[in-house]
Order: sequence, then C-alpha cells, then structure tokens
Amino acid sequence: MSAGTILVEGLRAEAVVGVHPHERIRRQPLLVDLELDHDVAAAAAGDELAATIDYAEVATALREWIGASEPLLLERLAEELAERLCQRFRPRALRLTLRKPEAAAALGCTAVGVRICR
Repeated sequence: MSAGTILVEGLRAEAVVGVHPHERIRRQPLLVDLELDHDVAAAAAGDELAATIDYAEVATALREWIGASEPLLLERLAEELAERLCQRFRPRALRLTLRKPEAAAALGCTAVGVRICR
C-alpha cells in the first residue's frame, strides 16, 4: 500500500450561500481546497488513470454540486460535499476547505470559511 493525496486547490465555483439577505439574491464565488487520501501504488505501477482518483472528474463534480446547492451555511455545504465525495470517489480520508472571498474582503481579512475532515 502506498499512501498519497489527490489535490484540488483553489477551485473556483459559484453558489447562492449565506444567511444575509444580500447573499440570497445572487451567486457568489467560493474557493475550494480539497485533499483526498488514496492508495496510489496501483496507479504508479500501471500508469493507469482508472487506478486512481481523477482530479478532473473531482473538479467537475464539485462545480456541479456547488452550483446546484443553495445552503444557508458553508458548514452544511461542506458536509454535503464530503458525503458525495466519499460515496463517489471512496477516498481513505478527505480534507475540504470552503472559503468565501467576498465575505473576507467585506470583513477586512484574507479568508473566512470552514474546513472539515473525514
């Protein structure tokens, strides 16, 4: 067994998310960082995409899922995404970070968001 991590960092997706009225009337950008722990030995040995987690497929799925969701809280969106990622891609573990750059700018900081681990 060979431990490895599939990375998707800085993925931009848009969603209606937030509790404030101005956040419910338009889509806003979210930034996603994702780490999927995975056994990379078979992929490394056979040089076959089918033996690993395809990060392009992950990125496409994340954009679709985020775009179709309209949660009040990032925490809910993170939980929903983690559940879907685990079901579809079966990682050993995952670390998912969601950031709201517009909210951070409005608060005068560099980042606000949520990170979960499964």
